[in-house]
Amino acid sequence: MQEVSVSKIVKKMGLRVFTKEIDLDKKMIRQRDVNRPALQLNGYFEHFQEDRVQIIGTVEYTFLQHMDPIRKDQIFHDFLSYSMPCIIFCRGFEPIDAFYRLAVENGIPLLGTDLETSEFMAELILTLSWELAPMISLHGVLVDVYGEGVMITGESGIGKSEAALELIRRGHRLVTDDVVEIRKVNDKTLVGTSPEVTRYFIELRGIGIIDVKTMFGVESVKERQNIDFVIKMEEWKKDCEYDRLGLKEEYTDILGNQVVSQSIPIRPGRNLAVIVEAAAVNHRTKKMGYNAAHELYNRVQNNMRNDWS
Repeated sequence: MQEVSVSKIVKKMGLRVFTKEIDLDKKMIRQRDVNRPALQLNGYFEHFQEDRVQIIGTVEYTFLQHMDPIRKDQIFHDFLSYSMPCIIFCRGFEPIDAFYRLAVENGIPLLGTDLETSEFMAELILTLSWELAPMISLHGVLVDVYGEGVMITGESGIGKSEAALELIRRGHRLVTDDVVEIRKVNDKTLVGTSPEVTRYFIELRGIGIIDVKTMFGVESVKERQNIDFVIKMEEWKKDCEYDRLGLKEEYTDILGNQVVSQSIPIRPGRNLAVIVEAAAVNHRTKKMGYNAAHELYNRVQNNMRNDWS
């Protein structure tokens, strides 16, 4: 199960920490959804999703302000007896003393933000969706070619990095070289990024490590990119038969998602960057409803029917 520490979310989202006595590195969040505990603050705890981050907005905060003091103490005691990852106060609200004391006693971090509740919840869910997404690391190169996220795979030394470098020189953008960290942010979307330690570096055999961002500028790199298409580079084998029309789609399974892929045989003299560009544009036109291979097939079939008639 993926998890992220509360301290990391505090850092990424710039949250205030009210309960500095609690070690946030040891408090983990495992659910990307959040909860506004309106019913719980009224004493109803059936189906309470205590494993989610709890959000206190204007409705919850003002409700507590007008609650009978005796009733309020009981609600605080019951509510804070659950093991929640953290409670976040929006719109600049701060916890009252009784709430604060019980939270510290039960080890529940209290955090704060000045953002409006709905705005903050949307941003938090997006952040948690990224941090808690299933993730896998694969050997390859990821580049943004005409807006298409193209992942290039193949054996070491086959020319992936060289192809990526030529694509960068032609105006496209590098996401990562050698290792692609892929996150499944939802059932349809895979997002690739680079390990932080190797971000924007390319290894070229015979030359060594180059810093793409420094050499080619910030417009030549990108932090993350959806993975739309996979190109598998492989050594040219004389006896192998390769698809010359592309009538049938190939797919690569990544974290349960089927990604369109294409195998490209490599031999001396082939311009890999131009081939990758053409493959990316062709994939894009297919998504827009035009398939050149099917168009050619239909023309041939029509010509044959006309010849027979």
